[in-house]
Amino acid sequence: MIRSSVTISLVPSLWGGPWIYWDDLEISLAKAKAAGFDAVELFTASADAVNPDALSRLLAQQGLELAAVGTGAGRVLHGLHLTSPDGRIRRAARDFISAMIDFGCRLGAPAIIGSMQGRLERGVERAQALEWLAESLAVLGQEAAAHGVKLIYEPLNRYETDLTNSLDDGVALIESLGRGNVCLLADLFHMNIEEESVAGAIRAAGEHIGYVHFVDSNRRPAGLGHLDLGEVGRALREVGFQGYASAEALPYPNPDAAAAQTMAAFKEFLAPAVG
Repeated sequence: MIRSSVTISLVPSLWGGPWIYWDDLEISLAKAKAAGFDAVELFTASADAVNPDALSRLLAQQGLELAAVGTGAGRVLHGLHLTSPDGRIRRAARDFISAMIDFGCRLGAPAIIGSMQGRLERGVERAQALEWLAESLAVLGQEAAAHGVKLIYEPLNRYETDLTNSLDDGVALIESLGRGNVCLLADLFHMNIEEESVAGAIRAAGEHIGYVHFVDSNRRPAGLGHLDLGEVGRALREVGFQGYASAEALPYPNPDAAAAQTMAAFKEFLAPAVG
């Protein structure tokens, strides 16, 4: 069945970004449970920003799972990414993600690579950047496999990267690795910009999709934009998607309302997959 998740950011300096809940972990977890979510997706400044044992206890108290951990702070806070022309930066980026994989796996959660993929910099050919990216995904994917979790790779829209923008490009990239432990994140906001058909792209990517960012066309909560969420839900069920649909959305008009709106949309468009 498709399970619901909601995002929590613990990075105050990034206030205003696309996360529903902010700052206070214990309060946010209680709110997530009260709103009806199955799990949370956590965005932290680093792998050691949260004690995993304490997080495990808090999750257990609320009956929640950890759906995934984001790695984007490595990019936005520390300037790291996997396709930098500077080998030291690439190694530091890989180390940052490796630590996040280790953190997440302690609670059975995969790490997400989105903005950490980077974008083309002066003097770097696209083929070279993609080679560096594929190399890192292969290594990190095997590391995640050793911990018993997947590695999640997220294509982003053209304004955030010029490497992999569509699910089709993402499929080609992860198939080139020759290993099966890297899956795709289908982010409906990015897809609305890049895909000719959001539902069609989901059907084409099929079993490669391991995670979904359930959000609308304008990055507001699902149901507050112009995406055909009914068709999205049908496509996900057709390809047998069984993972988390996580609300990486702006907390519009406020966190509680955004959470309630997301759950209403989840129940209307995705919950029929249950049973």
